Amino acid sequence: MSSVAEQPAAQDNPPSQHFGTDGIKPMGRPSLVTRIFMRIVAFAERLNVACSKVGNPPVYDNAVFPWTKDIARDWRAIRAELDRVLTRKDELPGFHELSTDVSTISQDRGWKTFFLCGYGFKSHANIKLCPNTWAACQKIPGLITAMYSILEPGKHLPAHRGPYNGVLRLHLGLIVPEPREALGIRVDKEVYRWREGEAVIFDDAYEHEAWNRTPHTRVVLFVDFRKPLRFPANVVNWLLLNLAFFTPFIREGMDNQAAWEKKFYAEAEAFRNR
Repeated sequence: MSSVAEQPAAQDNPPSQHFGTDGIKPMGRPSLVTRIFMRIVAFAERLNVACSKVGNPPVYDNAVFPWTKDIARDWRAIRAELDRVLTRKDELPGFHELSTDVSTISQDRGWKTFFLCGYGFKSHANIKLCPNTWAACQKIPGLITAMYSILEPGKHLPAHRGPYNGVLRLHLGLIVPEPREALGIRVDKEVYRWREGEAVIFDDAYEHEAWNRTPHTRVVLFVDFRKPLRFPANVVNWLLLNLAFFTPFIREGMDNQAAWEKKFYAEAEAFRNR
């Protein structure tokens, strides 16, 4: 699933203590393999900061990534597919129901998702339902995860940070209710307020929080992609992100997604056959 396992933030985007965990330090001494892996991740994070081709700001100017114009241009076609998905919004899973590591920041169904891909896993049924969204995502270099992120009225995601700084995150505003002043995302010290048809790219390894204080649902296209890096960081980063496919929380997320899909599409088929 997505790289959304979270942990407390620290200043200046330093190496995180975990990769793909729930941000809670394990009881007792970690295994030798875990300690070695943590050291590799810490080394990779330092390397990523030093070898970034695009700097290390919390929020990027879209001019750094010219392809964002193409993504934003497709937003109405993406929104049309989202609208079809939202006809069954109550059946969509809470984020924590797929990725249990997310339970450190959300334990209710106020944050829902409709998943397309992540770390080599693809939801073929969901992609078939949203071909224009999938086609738009193929324009993003180094695509890792793609999904709709649905924030219900009154939902607040508390301050947290991502587990690893080798990825960047894109939000494309699809449904942004009024008043816009009542919802937004803070990344480090910068506050961004979503706008329909507008993309924002940020580094989720910085502390960030999001809120929707409006009486309506907010939805963005949520994408993670590989951070542009120079050698040798780009090679190390590629290896770590591909190894993530084999971590327990990614495998668990894939199993949870498969189980949800089976139920979701079986119910749709049963309804059509009435």
